[in-house]
Amino acid sequence: MKLEQVIAVRPNKKVFRDGNMAIKVFDESFLKSDILNEALNHARVEESGLPVPKLLEVTKIGGKWAIVMDFIQGKTLAKLMEENPDKLEEYMNRFVDIQLMIHSKKAPLLNRIRDKMNRKISESGLDATTRYELHTRLESMPKHTKICHGDFNPSNIIVGDDGVDYIIDWSHATQGNASSDTARTYLLFCLSGDMKVAELYMKIFCKKSDTARQYVERWLPIVAAFQLVKGKPEEKEFLMRWTNVIDYE
Repeated sequence: MKLEQVIAVRPNKKVFRDGNMAIKVFDESFLKSDILNEALNHARVEESGLPVPKLLEVTKIGGKWAIVMDFIQGKTLAKLMEENPDKLEEYMNRFVDIQLMIHSKKAPLLNRIRDKMNRKISESGLDATTRYELHTRLESMPKHTKICHGDFNPSNIIVGDDGVDYIIDWSHATQGNASSDTARTYLLFCLSGDMKVAELYMKIFCKKSDTARQYVERWLPIVAAFQLVKGKPEEKEFLMRWTNVIDYE
């Protein structure tokens, strides 16, 4: 495999193209278990029938772990939104339709989002009272088994030249309550600084899914605590405000 054509750069990893293959190469900061788990998540989601690039192999290249998949020719939905701002609402409807398609599927062997969220709340660094409130709220939420992407944003959708919308980056995939996934996507839009887009997304999602906004908002303190674990100083003040459970009662 040739690692010459870089097609994407992310913190601590790069994606290369070699013919019909996309090769995601991780640096030494990634745990082997996390890389293997991402590949396993991808395989399990692929088996659900969702449109994802076909997983080809997990290997080591130059001493670094790599996941090899089919290369998808096309543009990300994020790129299309950027190039065609007049079509934002059309693209957002498409984006929500894809997310609802994900939530319609099941993959019984994926990790449970409830377990992951409980662990992240414990690791958040929040005070004991706030952690208790968040753990309690999480346990009170309805228990579902829907596929949740975990990092669903327009840059993780490739609009293929073949007319198929491919969903990529399944490292955070779990099964559980779909509204937790919705709350996380809303949070990601908010953190990007564009509240107009965030509100458009929330409005369209709630309408299409017939979900009360208040129900999604009950997840916001939980997903904010989850995001705190990433330790990004520029996000801390914003996220700390969101972890206040009382604000969303």
